[in-house]
Amino acid sequence: MSVTDRVALDPFGTDIPAESARLRALGPIVPVELPGSIPAWAPTGYDTLKELILDPRVSKDPRLHWRLWPEVGEHPAWGWILGWVGVVNMLSTYGGDHTRLRRLVAPSFTHRRTEALRPRVEAVTTELLDALAEAGKDGGPVDVKEGFAHPLPLRIICELFGVPEELRDATARLIAAIMDTSDPTPEHAAFVQEQIGTVLGSLIAHRSEHPGDDLTTELIRVRDEDGDRLSGEELLYTLLLVIGAGFETTVNLIGNAVVALLKDPRQLAAVRAGEIGWDAVVDETLRVHPSIASLPLRFAVEDLKVGDVTIPAGDAIITTYAAAGLDPAHYGPDADTFDASRGADDHLAFGIGVHRCIGAPLARMEALTALPALFDRFPGLALDVDAEELRQVPSFIAFGWQRIPVRLHG
Repeated sequence: MSVTDRVALDPFGTDIPAESARLRALGPIVPVELPGSIPAWAPTGYDTLKELILDPRVSKDPRLHWRLWPEVGEHPAWGWILGWVGVVNMLSTYGGDHTRLRRLVAPSFTHRRTEALRPRVEAVTTELLDALAEAGKDGGPVDVKEGFAHPLPLRIICELFGVPEELRDATARLIAAIMDTSDPTPEHAAFVQEQIGTVLGSLIAHRSEHPGDDLTTELIRVRDEDGDRLSGEELLYTLLLVIGAGFETTVNLIGNAVVALLKDPRQLAAVRAGEIGWDAVVDETLRVHPSIASLPLRFAVEDLKVGDVTIPAGDAIITTYAAAGLDPAHYGPDADTFDASRGADDHLAFGIGVHRCIGAPLARMEALTALPALFDRFPGLALDVDAEELRQVPSFIAFGWQRIPVRLHG
């Protein structure tokens, strides 16, 4: 198809699997429009996405490699993209800058440090399940996202980064606003940029005045002692990335797994019986319903040939994790079916290569703690609405449910 026939992506992400299938039918890589009519290319299959992610000729730095970067300010409806590419952190750097920033943060997410958090994750899980039981003691519905899947990773990441209690709700609202792609207006973009400075600026100010045993304090120390390793701007946006990614994606991982199992009593019974492990449930959730469906943006450093299509140097590319996970060429004709027994541990939901998510071990540990605890505590757990009534969050980036109403005892 011609680049003049770009497919406009649904900014509400109403039916991401169906949209992925429609794009796949058009070829391995398709010209699309993001909200605000931002032009980009969308890989539609597993192999194509994997090859592009691993290709050193694909950059994450818009300042160096996006042909349209100088024009962003001329398009009011493009302002929303600045929350993703107008920042300076691991998500928007290339080569040596990316390596430098990643080395500052990665040691905080090693296996050893993740395991050290396990007792705290278990304690918060128990506390939240107690509160959930109290809320549902009369047999009425409760929202398992609001009462469990959301507060668990939020509290853990806020404790890890020393976010004071009074800033936690604002932090959650900020990340939700960045994920919301349904409102590509200048007003929304301005609100997001203002909140980044206000909320995270307040965190930096608080920890500068009250240092503690937390990662924000450590990053402030690096900035103050060696600005060549971490500038003030990089500090702000690194906190935005790591705090946001450190809880929002896990919210959806836990919520999506709960819904997938409650929709399929046969698989839930197999999990309860130990026939299917929780690791397999997490991997299949990440394959079929990845927490991030599509992530903007990457950029062609030079002309790239993908099949019969040439992506010109300077063009933007989105990383389409949902489409890759649902690719029948890789996962078979039933790729759109949740089947935890298939053992799909080669999914790309956490990325691959130098940009693989450094928080993946923490996300897995939280999910592998939360899910069995939830289903053990409430053996009769059931959705309170038909699955078709659940609504996707308003985003083509995030892949999760707005609410997950359940009854704790069937």
